[in-house]
Amino acid sequence: MESPCILVCSIDDKTGFCFGCGRTKAEIGAWTSYTSSERRAIMDSLPARLETVERKPRRETRRTRMAREGQAT
Repeated sequence: MESPCILVCSIDDKTGFCFGCGRTKAEIGAWTSYTSSERRAIMDSLPARLETVERKPRRETRRTRMAREGQAT
């Protein structure tokens, strides 16, 4: 299944969009229940959404944490 997820998983409080992929919490939660055409329509809107979010999340992202934990082992 196609997904825009890049493991950043942090929501911008101002816009409600994920810093990494641009989806809303509701869209992320329902992603597997959407049809291919619904997912494609959302994905087509993501570049414009990402232009509206701040570029740096305010907390550690899952990708950063995974990298840090991988270095600690």
